[in-house]
Amino acid sequence: MENYLFKYVLRIADSALIHGQRLSELTTKGPFLEEQLALSNITLDTLGTAQLLLDYAAKVEGKGRTEDDLAYLRLDRDFYNNLLVEQPNGDYANVMLRQFFIDSFNVLFYTQLSKSLDETLSGIAQKAIKEVTYHLRHSSMWVIRFGDGTDESKGRILVALKELWKFHYDLFEEDEVDFKMHEAQIGPKLKDLYPVWLNNVESVLVQATLALPTDDNLKRIGGKKGLHSEYLGYLLAEMQSLARAFPNAKW
Repeated sequence: MENYLFKYVLRIADSALIHGQRLSELTTKGPFLEEQLALSNITLDTLGTAQLLLDYAAKVEGKGRTEDDLAYLRLDRDFYNNLLVEQPNGDYANVMLRQFFIDSFNVLFYTQLSKSLDETLSGIAQKAIKEVTYHLRHSSMWVIRFGDGTDESKGRILVALKELWKFHYDLFEEDEVDFKMHEAQIGPKLKDLYPVWLNNVESVLVQATLALPTDDNLKRIGGKKGLHSEYLGYLLAEMQSLARAFPNAKW
């Protein structure tokens, strides 16, 4: 069971870590000062959750590795984050729609994880809920602003919707690890979260005068198997460069 728990925690940690790293690329690049500060806070929240989860994953594994080892000394095929978080930032409509999909999932996921019989995961989730609730309010506002704004802004969010929709399926993909954790009352059943997620997303899209895409032909999954888009390798090369250049350095 410990091996399943390690893999489970590591997956959640990887998604938070890669998401935070991607958001960190936007530091000082928000459309105005208040938004730059909001993005920086969201980034710090996300990386803080990742740190807690990576630390717990290292302890569960029990092989002497640290949170830094897990973050900086693994190859891309050894990361198990969902595909959505590794997608490039693009324009601001793309950034906010990606954020909205992730935030909508995180609110549901961490709410359920807070009920986990694993006290450490439950505690991390309870802290994260307060943060992701704000994140969702922020990203929802931007999706509505883009969709119900000018012809230019609506055109941009429509392009983002077409590009990103195919990756959302990976958030809800389940395998044996998920089943074992659900049976042990440690993690939620992701398939049960999906219809709620869809309903919540559609509610915001309606306010943005947008509709849910109906084309499922380009469904992309595989993050839990270490199968990633070409973008993850470049992200890791930048994120890990210092730690690999100076191994065992103390900061």
